[in-house]
Amino acid sequence: MAAAQRSAGTTFRRSLLNPAALGYLAVVAAVWAWIAVDTLLVTHADASMAGVWGFFVTAPTSFLFASLPGPLPLVGVAVGALVQALALGAAYRWATGRPSGHGRTSHA
Repeated sequence: MAAAQRSAGTTFRRSLLNPAALGYLAVVAAVWAWIAVDTLLVTHADASMAGVWGFFVTAPTSFLFASLPGPLPLVGVAVGALVQALALGAAYRWATGRPSGHGRTSHA
């Protein structure tokens, strides 16, 4: 019954606020910072392929958006990062065996 009463926002927050999910989001942010530096500050004789790594680090979800027109591929990268972070967070909570209630008892 306690799981049914938990809001979606609480579950979302618990899945994102753990070391695995936050570490993954830090890696994604670092890759995109590297892409920005490479694009803006480094001169190349031909085109740089650095932008591809933004899709690789958030694959496979971001690849679903890659062939869409306009800015939608970049939306796919953000969605991909969020989906993978949620999955990693859920896997982390399952692997560490932490109870979801944090000490709450059921009064059934």
